[in-house]
Amino acid sequence: MRRPRIPVGSPFQILLLAASFALAAYAGVRLLADDWFAVAVWFVGAALLHDLVLLPLYTVADRSVVRGLGAAGHRELAMYVRVPAALSGLLLLVWFPLISGKVEQRYRLGTGLSPDGFLARWLLITAVLFAGSALLLALRLRRATKQRPPAVQ
Repeated sequence: MRRPRIPVGSPFQILLLAASFALAAYAGVRLLADDWFAVAVWFVGAALLHDLVLLPLYTVADRSVVRGLGAAGHRELAMYVRVPAALSGLLLLVWFPLISGKVEQRYRLGTGLSPDGFLARWLLITAVLFAGSALLLALRLRRATKQRPPAVQ
C-alpha cells in the first residue's frame, strides 16, 4: 500500500519560504537585541488586551449589527457595515496615540511636524469608507432591481 505523498512546493516556493524565515529571524534578533524583556512584555500585553478587551467589544458590536439587520430581513448586508468599520478600527488602532493627542510633543520632536489634524483625517477617512460602502450597496441594489423580471399584472 502506498503512503500518501507529502505536498512539497516547487523549488522556488521552498526558496521563498526559507528566505522569509531567514528575514523574520534576522528581524527578531535585531528587535530583541536591545531590550528583549520590554518587547516580550509589550507583546504579551498586546495579546492580552486584544483577547480580553478588544475581541469581546467588537464581537458584541458585530452581533448587534447582524441582529439588527436580521430583524429587518437583510442579514446579508452586514458586510457593508463590517468592512468599513474594521478598516476604520484598524486605522484607529494604528494611529491612536496621534489621534488622541497623547504624544504631541514626542511626535513634534521626532519628526519636526505638527501632529494636528490626525483626528479630523481619521474621521474623514471613516466617513469616506462608509460612504463608499453605501455607494457599493446602492449600486448592488440598483443592479438587482434591473435584472429582476417585471411583475405580471
